[in-house]
Amino acid sequence: MFEVIGNIFRLKELRMRIIFTLLLLVVFRIGSFIPVPNTDANQLRIILDQKQGVFSLFNAFSGGAISNFLIFAMGIMPYITSSIIIQLLSMDVIPTFARWAKEGELGRHKLAQVTRYGTILLSIIQSIGLSMGFNKMVPGFVKGSGFTTYALISITLTAGTAFLMWLGEQITDKGIGNGISILIFAGIVSSIPVQTQKVLQSLFLQNSGQTFLKILELIALFLGIVLVIVGVIYVQQGVRKITVQYTKRIVGRKMYSGQATHIPLKLNSAGVIPVIFALSIMLFPQTVASFWPYNKVANWVLKNFSYTQSSLGMTLYSLLIMAFTFFYTYVQINPLQLADQMKKNGAFIPGIRPGKNTSAYLTKIMNRLTLTGSIFLVLVSILPIFFINILGLPQSVQIGGTSLLIVVGVALEMMKNVESQLIRKHYKGFMNS
Repeated sequence: MFEVIGNIFRLKELRMRIIFTLLLLVVFRIGSFIPVPNTDANQLRIILDQKQGVFSLFNAFSGGAISNFLIFAMGIMPYITSSIIIQLLSMDVIPTFARWAKEGELGRHKLAQVTRYGTILLSIIQSIGLSMGFNKMVPGFVKGSGFTTYALISITLTAGTAFLMWLGEQITDKGIGNGISILIFAGIVSSIPVQTQKVLQSLFLQNSGQTFLKILELIALFLGIVLVIVGVIYVQQGVRKITVQYTKRIVGRKMYSGQATHIPLKLNSAGVIPVIFALSIMLFPQTVASFWPYNKVANWVLKNFSYTQSSLGMTLYSLLIMAFTFFYTYVQINPLQLADQMKKNGAFIPGIRPGKNTSAYLTKIMNRLTLTGSIFLVLVSILPIFFINILGLPQSVQIGGTSLLIVVGVALEMMKNVESQLIRKHYKGFMNS
């Protein structure tokens, strides 16, 4: 292990990428302590701590920025929402977007630009809604009532989200791993001490006479977290290898003999993206409804869309995770295009005819793998509900299945990136050490 760490810092390129990523994460954390002007978050913090499932996950993802209403309060969620919308519109809904999606690197650059514009638009709308909604929830939260006051708050929050989007893109280009995922990872990790404190206070400060029983509950919680981590690693590393055979080819005057290789299809090709997408959709109506606490429709939404308290909410959340798992898997791996590329390159799967039969075969295997992976994502994501209900933990505790899934998934992706860099330079990596 120490040898691998030493190899990492011997490679100048890899060392600079890691240092660059760490420096930008420091900038991210510094921004998480700068308050938004013309606001007073003292009373807001107390009220949001009592909210059950509406702002707690957003607060965990932003490292506590939303409860203190800091410049990164909205986090990177507007960018994720914009990405969902653009990807959905690219599925032959808007012909221009669908054409760009098939144009390779140039088309992806155009879609990324549209996603950025969408992020800014959503950030403006969401920032105005948050400031007005919080001011209605906590009178006196906004210091002023004029257009200039709300415009300044909106510009500050929008600039914070735009800056985070830029940080994420810089980490992706010059750092290690996907920048957006790493920012969410950093926000969750930074909230672990607060979540741990809440768990300990809930277990030991209440019913202090049952210390031995509380210790057993704490051990059970720890073992459950360890089992989730092991399960996530096992599923994330699971791969189905499809054997592929190449026919003999003549290039110029040389004949190349057929070679055998394989296509690695992961059990969970979508990673943690489906969970983040599903959370964004589930929490949006709750966030809007929480601004009208005495409205009947808003109360119905808060009660039935909460996946921690309602069977309807849990069902919708589970179905969204499964749907986004299939959607994002097929966005990454298109069986029709893969079969067509194999046919053009003279490759075939033994026992399967090239073309449509190959595409149908790959689709069948991907459906089975994706179904298994999506069920696992659902089971891991709803695990905190049982911890909360059985152990009597506060609803604001979110270091559970969803957060662990994101943290472990992003950590594995970063390790794989470091691994590939080490192996390319003929060093031993983490996985084979």
